[in-house]
Formats: sequence, structure tokens, C-alpha cells
Amino acid sequence: MGGQEWLAAEFEARRPRMRAVAFRMLGSQADADDAVQEVWFRLRNTDHERLDNLGGWLTTVVARICLDRLRSRRAKREVAFVADGPPVDPVSASDTDAPEDQMLVAESVGAALLVVLDALGPSERVAFVLHDIFGVPFDEVATILDRSPDAARQLASRARRRVQGTPRTADVDLPRQRIAVEAFLRAARAGDFTALLELLDPDVEVRVDAVAQRSGALRDVHGAIKVARAVSSGGGARAAQLALIDGVTGLVFAPGGHIRGLSQFTVVDGRITAIEVIGDADRIRSVDLVVLTEDV
Repeated sequence: MGGQEWLAAEFEARRPRMRAVAFRMLGSQADADDAVQEVWFRLRNTDHERLDNLGGWLTTVVARICLDRLRSRRAKREVAFVADGPPVDPVSASDTDAPEDQMLVAESVGAALLVVLDALGPSERVAFVLHDIFGVPFDEVATILDRSPDAARQLASRARRRVQGTPRTADVDLPRQRIAVEAFLRAARAGDFTALLELLDPDVEVRVDAVAQRSGALRDVHGAIKVARAVSSGGGARAAQLALIDGVTGLVFAPGGHIRGLSQFTVVDGRITAIEVIGDADRIRSVDLVVLTEDV
């Protein structure tokens, strides 16, 4: 087998692992495939005979490509989107470069956790994914991030605390939650009473704390018709933005750029069963809040 044929065969053998790494960093199967293809272009222009560890080199390069794209996404304030499902050919034990990587089969990250990962900064996400999910040593993670091993360890630790510190996510279908809240925001902004009715459970409840009530927000309301009528005629959605609140999609109200309130949603089988409106400043400060841009 010639040099290029050998190289192509080795690359294809490692493609599932690279795709898994890229997917868990970027959250999109299409973006992951693009990143892996870029690795191939770089490999063809590299003197591969001088590479001591081809598998390690490929992991490093795909991670750096993903890090650059995450930073670009953050700089452009693009929406961190819900993943479009697991890779077509998930990593199996035979695809891995080291025995410890067999943990990927049991520990692979699904779409729900990808939503939580969207709350992390690029460096945190790369450190967490590479070390905690793929078992890459911190010395290698540090090289990829251009940080010290201690700094890489701290990034992964901080990311781990944020991911594990969102207990509400355990029983929440995060992708369906986000879809429902996005649809609610669209309908509320448009004053679309019919669309709101379709999204709301017949027994939906809106609970509004005392601070939010004093500010002129909604009052406690029960029943889909009453809630849809109040939301569609209120006009408050114009100041609302999508946000991750303790890792779960909700809304933040920030007129003039100053956060005045939050809305947390309970979604069951795609229908909104409860909305909690929070205006109390202490409660707002107590949550892990990441405001997202969106195209709704």
C-alpha cells in the first residue's frame, strides 16, 4: 500500500473518533463533518512520516479547529443551537486509539447535555469534552488551549461544576424544552393567540412573584385561554430574550440591557404546563444565567 493510500486508510480508521470529538464540541453533525474534512486537508499538507503519534495529532488538530470555530461563534454572538442528534456512526470500542477511550460508548454525550454545554465558554467546553469525555490528559489539553496544565485542569473543573450544578436538567427533555420556549416567544411577540393556545396545556399555571407583580408584569393566571389572552395582549415579550437558566431554556427580561426578570417554564410532552415569573433580585442573582441571541 502506497504512502497516500496508507494515510487515507489510517485517517478513515480514526474518522469516527474525530467526528465524535467535533460533534460534542460543535453540537452539529454537519459542522463536525466539516471540521474533520479540514483535518484531512491539513494532514495531506503535513509530513506525516515525522508524526510520532498520528492518532494524537489528529485529535489535537480537530480540537484546535473546533476551538477556533467556537471562539468565532461566540465573537459573532451566534446562537448556540440544539444538536441535531447523535453521529450516524457513533464511536465503538474498535474505533478508539486507547483502551480508556472505550468509556465513550457508555459516556457519550447526548443532545440534552449538548444544550447544557452551550452555556460554557469555548475553552471550558474544549477542556471538559477532551478530558472528561475523551480522557485526553491535561498536558495535551493544555497544549491545544495554549494554557498551562494547571489552567486546563481549572477550566475543566469549572465546566464540570457548571454542568453538574444544574439538577433541573435531570428530568427535563432539553431539546423539546427549547423548542417550546422558542415557539412561545415567537407567538407572544406576534400576539398570536391561536399559536399560544396550541403550546399551552389546558391547565397551565402562571405564577408571578410579588416583585414582578409590582412592576406591572403578569399576575397569577390559570388556564390556557386566560394565559394566552394575557400574554398575547401584554406586549412584554418585546423585551424578552432566550436564556439558559440553570441549564434549562427560559426567558430573561432586560429592557435597556438591564435584567429585570426571568421566566422559567415547565414543559411536558411538548406542552407548557407552568410558567414562573421572577422579579426578585436575590433570586435572579442565585441562578446560573446565560443570555442567548436568537432568531425567532
